[in-house]
This record gives sequence, C-alpha cells and structure tokens, in this order.
Amino acid sequence: MNYSKDSFINGKFLLINKPIGWTSFQVVNKIRWLIKSSFKIKKIKVGHAGTLDPLAEGLLIVCTGKLTKKIIEFQNAEKEYVGTFYIGATTPSFDLETPISSKCSIKNINRKKLNLASKKFLGTLHQTPPVFSAIKVNGKKLYDYARKGEPVELKKREINISEFKITKVNLPFVDFKIKCSKGTYIRSIANDFGEELKVGAYLHKLIRTSIGDFILDNAMTTEDFEKIIQKQL
Repeated sequence: MNYSKDSFINGKFLLINKPIGWTSFQVVNKIRWLIKSSFKIKKIKVGHAGTLDPLAEGLLIVCTGKLTKKIIEFQNAEKEYVGTFYIGATTPSFDLETPISSKCSIKNINRKKLNLASKKFLGTLHQTPPVFSAIKVNGKKLYDYARKGEPVELKKREINISEFKITKVNLPFVDFKIKCSKGTYIRSIANDFGEELKVGAYLHKLIRTSIGDFILDNAMTTEDFEKIIQKQL
C-alpha cells in the first residue's frame, strides 16, 4: 500500500482502531503530526468521519488531503456497535464518565423482558441526545452547560435503528449489538432502554465495529500507522 507524501496530499482514508481514553480529535492530531513530521509537510488537511466518545473504542475513519471532501459520505453510512449495558442504575452522562446517581432492584428482569424491550427501539425514533455531549447550543457545547449545572433545552433528533440484539445476559451486565444511522447516541439508547425496563441503565462499554462496508478487523492502531510510515521513509 502506498503511504507516500503525495498519496496523503492527494487523499487517503485510514481505518484506525481508536483506544479507550483518546478523543477522536486526539487521534486526528496524532495522524496529522506523524504525516507532517515524517514527510516535512507544513500543512495538510486531516479529519475523521464520525466522533467516538473518549470512553468508547473501535473504528474511526480518518481522511487526509483532498479526500477530506468525502468525509460526509462516510458520516452518512450506517454504523454497527457492540457493547454492554449496566442494568439497574443510572448516571447523568449515561455512561461511566459520571458517578452513579440512582439504583434500582433488577430482580424482575429476565432475558424475555430484555428482548421485548429491545424490539421497541427498532425503526425510526426521535432521540434526545445526552446533555454530556459535544453538540452545540447557542455556540456552547452541551457538556459545558452540564458541568456547570446550567439548564438547557435539548431537541430530539430523528434516528433509525435497523438492528438491536441482546447477545448475552449476565445481570446486571447485558451485551448487545446495534446497527444504526448517523447521529445515534448509544448512551441515550442505554438510558432509554433502562427507562423502558423501569429500572434504569447506563452504557458500560462500547465498541464501533463497522461504518458502512468498512470493518474494525481491518483497522490499525496509531502505533501501527507510525511503524508503516517509518518503513516508507
């Protein structure tokens, strides 16, 4: 595969396996720095096609050079995620970023109830995004409002879920697979799923496994990318 200076300028897309703890922006910055420093390029466009939360891991498509114009095409593709819900508790961020704020007994929860609840999320839905998110309202990111305890009106977004399967149950942990449209917050699905069960839930783990026809199995780490670049020099 060609990883030359000209190839990055003309445009390449890279399948990157984003690790837990990194923001999508940090991955882009790392890739940009490696390209610029390795090939002595003063300026090059690098962007990603769909944000992953810092606590999530998995497939991130990174585009360079002229190919950044096609980012929106990748963003519009259907995404697939696998992960784990924690049933019987909630957090303000709908995941592990914030401490548990409420707990509830799950003695009446079973596989049948979980499967029935998941079916109610199939098709077109109107989803409220998490208040702990980077969506901007009046020029300010939602998580800035949330961290200061400031109220803000959240508008629902239309999303589509084509597949929602419960793959393993080991209460309070429930593993799932979801295929969904652009703009879907799996954290919000976790919270709404808990509300449907009337016991609460939050997102414990999340991995993005595919974007359109691109799959995580074909992705590389930033360390892999750095080694490949060094071999090309």
